[in-house]
Amino acid sequence: QVQLVESGGGLVQPGGSLRLSCATSGNILSFYMMGWYRQAPGKERELVARITISDSTDYAESVAGRFTISRDNAKNTVFLQMNSLQPADAAVYYCNAQRVVLKTTFNYWGQGNQVAVSS
Repeated sequence: QVQLVESGGGLVQPGGSLRLSCATSGNILSFYMMGWYRQAPGKERELVARITISDSTDYAESVAGRFTISRDNAKNTVFLQMNSLQPADAAVYYCNAQRVVLKTTFNYWGQGNQVAVSS
């Protein structure tokens, strides 16, 4: 069973920075594409950034150039560095692990971590 534990959220002023961490159980980073999603009140969950097992990255247009996803395989941890945060970035952020095996998709989620941006 894959377990994802997020940390690093909190309250930050506009223009500030936060780094989210997602600690994973076992050595899954070699097999799973990892991503960060977010969900604001009244909105659908949306992809923020993802990183493949070959370290290719993909970002939502709204965060490109401000957010950076990375991973440390030795520590079984994925990070999301968020810079120049704006009120529109406020949401619950979720870590995701995804893998497709023989046309079956395996999807795991963290518990969510609140990010608030306010002056």
